[in-house]
Amino acid sequence: MLKTILNMKKILVLCVIGLVTFSCNSDKSSSQITTETTQTTSNTKTAATHVRPFNKELPTIGLLMYDGVLQGEVIATSDVFAKLDIEGKQLFNVISIAETQAPIITEEGMKFVPDFTFDNCPKLTALFVPSAYDMYGQVNNQKIIDFIKKKNEETEYIVSNCAGAQLIGKSGIADGHKIVTWIGGGTQLQTDYPNLKVQNDSIVTFVEDGKFSSSNGNLASYISALHLLEKMTSTEHRVFVEGYLYLDRLQNWKK
Repeated sequence: MLKTILNMKKILVLCVIGLVTFSCNSDKSSSQITTETTQTTSNTKTAATHVRPFNKELPTIGLLMYDGVLQGEVIATSDVFAKLDIEGKQLFNVISIAETQAPIITEEGMKFVPDFTFDNCPKLTALFVPSAYDMYGQVNNQKIIDFIKKKNEETEYIVSNCAGAQLIGKSGIADGHKIVTWIGGGTQLQTDYPNLKVQNDSIVTFVEDGKFSSSNGNLASYISALHLLEKMTSTEHRVFVEGYLYLDRLQNWKK
């Protein structure tokens, strides 16, 4: 009888231990599920808030990208054209384009995943051509040159910043038009592409000639982007975007 009672106590203890263990594991699983659900919800909300839908009814601004690109020249254009208007409406599709879907590594070491490739790029209203410190590989990449030529046939505007002017020169699309490049690069640009009307980069920051416009690049890329923005929208919207970017603070910046 005593033996039977002891065995029953052992069984009861084991049952209690099992119940506690199951309860702990259940609580842990519930916590994990809650955390995963929260993270998924958070990611969904982030995507819904920040990803701009591609609207075929809107003008499309294309940002050409390639390895070694100066990311500031790409970001400047995106900064300007991706801003919503004063009523919170999207005015443009702003997309990045590269030869392949592989991540682009910028001069500064950041990675960007292109939205489209040369093969599936939609129709563009404007194409922005940025620069790199070493343009040799890009100027000698026939696929990039062919892409620029092809897009010139459909775009209303072509903009180059800094040494992106070399790609414009190599493509031949702006022969006979005024263009400016990085400070100190004009002489070589004119030598390489004599059909361009290269402006004096020591005194000219931005120039427009027909559908083509260009700048010295770097922060001057904001000038070319804002100029075209005003042309495609209004002076009021340009002023709104400049205020959004605090450009007045930069212009009034004193050492």
